[in-house]
Amino acid sequence: GPGSSSSGGSPSLVLLLIPNAAGKVTGELLQLGLRALERGFIPVIFNRRGHNGCPLTTPRLQPFGDPGDLREAVTYLRCRHPAALLLAVSEGSGSGLLLAYLGESGSSSRLAAAACISPIFRGRDWFEAGMPWLYEWPLLLHLKRGLSRSVGSLGAGGGVGLLGSRSLRQLEEALFCQTKSHPSTWEAYWERNEPLRDADEAAAAMPVLCLCSADDPVRGPPARSLPLELFCSSPYFFLLLTPRGGHCGFPRRGPGRCWGHEAVLEYFRAMAEFLRAEERRKGLQRPR
Repeated sequence: GPGSSSSGGSPSLVLLLIPNAAGKVTGELLQLGLRALERGFIPVIFNRRGHNGCPLTTPRLQPFGDPGDLREAVTYLRCRHPAALLLAVSEGSGSGLLLAYLGESGSSSRLAAAACISPIFRGRDWFEAGMPWLYEWPLLLHLKRGLSRSVGSLGAGGGVGLLGSRSLRQLEEALFCQTKSHPSTWEAYWERNEPLRDADEAAAAMPVLCLCSADDPVRGPPARSLPLELFCSSPYFFLLLTPRGGHCGFPRRGPGRCWGHEAVLEYFRAMAEFLRAEERRKGLQRPR
C-alpha cells in the first residue's frame, strides 16, 4: 500500500525515472527500471505532458527546463508513499529538467538523492551545436510523431513550422518562441530554461551523481560541455567521468548489463543506508 516498507521495517525506495527531453522511453531506461525493481526499488516513469499518451490539457507543452509538472509528480508520490525515500534519475537531455527542479526547489525538493546519466548541462549551447544526425533525426521523428496528434491545439508556428522543422532547435523555437499566446526570443527562453540557472541552489540541495563519458557524441566535448567548476566547488555534486561509454551506454566488456545502471543503483543504496543511519543516530540523541 502507499508508504509501505520493505522487509525489515525500512522505508521503501521510490525511484522516479525521467526520460530524455523528447520523452522517449529508451530500452536503456526500461532496463534501469527493471534492474531497480529486481533490487527492491519502486520504479516510476515520469511522462511530460503530451508525451507517451499523457494527455495535453493545455495548448502548451512543457519547456526544456520548466520543472512545474515534475514538482506536481513529486508531490503526488510523496502523498502516495509518505514514509518512502524518494530518489530521481534522469537520462540524457532529461537531466535538464531534473537539474532545473533541484535549482528551483533547493533544500525543499523532497528528494533524498538524485543521479543524472549522460546529462546535458548547458541547454542553449547543446541546441545550437546540434547532434550527429544519427542521434538527432530519430529524436526529431519521435517528437513529430507525438506532436502530429495535437498540432492543431498547440497553435505554435503553424503545422508547417512544427512538422517541417529540420532540427531540434528549429522545433524548440517553433514550439516555445514563435507562439501567438507567449511569443519569446531565443535568448529570453534560455534565461528561463537553462538547467543550471540556479546552480548554487541545486548544489546545496542534496547529493547528485553525474555519470558522464568523455566520448559522449550527444553532449559534446568535455571541455565545452562539462561544468567542471561546479563539481570542484560543490560538496554535493559528484562527477563520475569515464574515458569511454558513449551516450547513456556504459556497456560491460563482453555480455552483461550496463555497468552505469549498477553504479547508479549502488549509489542510491549507499545513500539510503547513510540517511537511515543518520535518522537512527538523531533518534538516539533526542531527549526522552
